[in-house]
Formats: sequence, C-alpha cells, structure tokens
Amino acid sequence: MTTDTPILYAYADGIARITLNRPDRLNSFTDAMHAELRAALARVAAEPGARVLLLTGAGRGFCAGQDLADRAVAPGAEPVDIGASIERNYMPLVLALRALPLPVVCAVNGVAAGAGANVALACDLVIATRSAAFIQAFCKIGLIPDAGGTSFLVRRVGAARAMGLALLGDKLSAADAAAWGLIWQCVDDDAFTATVETTLAQLATAPTRGLAAIKRALQAAEDQPLAAQLLLERDLQRELGRSDDYREGVTAFMAKRAPSFTGR
Repeated sequence: MTTDTPILYAYADGIARITLNRPDRLNSFTDAMHAELRAALARVAAEPGARVLLLTGAGRGFCAGQDLADRAVAPGAEPVDIGASIERNYMPLVLALRALPLPVVCAVNGVAAGAGANVALACDLVIATRSAAFIQAFCKIGLIPDAGGTSFLVRRVGAARAMGLALLGDKLSAADAAAWGLIWQCVDDDAFTATVETTLAQLATAPTRGLAAIKRALQAAEDQPLAAQLLLERDLQRELGRSDDYREGVTAFMAKRAPSFTGR
C-alpha cells in the first residue's frame, strides 16, 4: 500500500501493524476507509506467523470517529440510513477485532472520539498517551454511542459513569480513563512509543494459542453464568494442554530457563 491510502499495513517478526491514515481529517472513518480496514484485518487473520496486532492512527490523533461529510445529505433529500452504515461497517469491524485469535493492542496517540473511541475499546489492550482523550461525542449530534460503545462503557466503568460520559459528551483524559478501568494504560508522551513496542515484543514471543484462549474466555465471561464458564475453562484447558507451547512452558520451567514459544 502507498502512503496515500487511508489504511497502512505492515508485518514483520510476528507483529502486524494497521495505521489509520487520514491525518488531515483526524483519521475519521469513511466507507472507503472501512473497506480497506476490513481487507487489512483479513490479511492479519491470514498471516501464518502473526502473533499480535497493533492498531494506531497517523498524525496527532487516533480517530475522530465517523467523517460526517461522508454521510452528508442535500437539503430536502431522504435521510441517510445510519443503521445501514452501522451494519455494513462498524459491526463487522468490532466483531473482527474481538474475534482475531491473537492480542490486539490499540495505541491511542491523541484524541479518540465517537466511534473512534469505541473502536479503540474493542481492542484487547489500550495504551494511550497522557495527552490523549476519549470523547463519547454522539450526544452532540443526537445519536447514541455505537461501535459497541453502549456495551463497553457500562461493562468497564459502570452505569453511572457510562451515563455521564454518554449524556454529557465530556472529554475524558487518558489518565482518568486508566484510573476508571476503561483502558489498560496511560503513559507519558515521551515514553509512549517505547512502551507500545515493549508490549508488542512481549506479546509476539508469548504462547499465542494460550493468549487467544484467554481472550475468548474473558469475552465469554461477560455474558454467561459461572457453570457455563467453568465448562468453557475445562474445554480450553484440555485443548491448550495438548499444545506445543504448554509443553515448552513446563519444560522450560522445570529446567529453570526462559521458554521459547512458537505460538502452536
């Protein structure tokens, strides 16, 4: 892909990287951008050696959400079917991020607003710069949080804080987002790149099948009762107990050496 494309893709050493690349529009989403992003995620899923995915934004922000100019309606014309846009673009994007059988790290390098904030929250680990902020801007234009926002907010910060964020649309600092449990980590801007790269390197050498199973189990725990969760834990442990990485992990532990995981 060229640097003129709205999505940049790179892959090396088990790390796939997707960059939202419309910095002049704060990486806001268009239909064309969604199409390229879906293709990039399919490419990650097809990479035989992929161990972790980084999602980030180019320029001074992560993503300002939907580009409203892409939904512009002429005076007197029929209203745009926003539900169709959700079904065509945001639903498959969020579900794809959640379903990837590897960790997804979102590096929020600036503002994450509207759907941009909630796409970040769909990822497994969110690391943000101290200067970053999260804004549920939907109430400013008469809409509700989408891209999974109504689910992610309530589950992570509770009903009271979720309601305040959604009804008022106030800016939430990265530091408060981390303190509230909305994201994993807020780091100083000058330490951001090093922190992200260290996290990626750690995940790229970890037992990938085990991490994928952790992701699956924790997502399932949000919706099912304890008895069903215990059965899922049993089934996943049975599967993982037959993996090469489990065997290597135990062998390395017994030999008092660092393990060398292959992701299998």
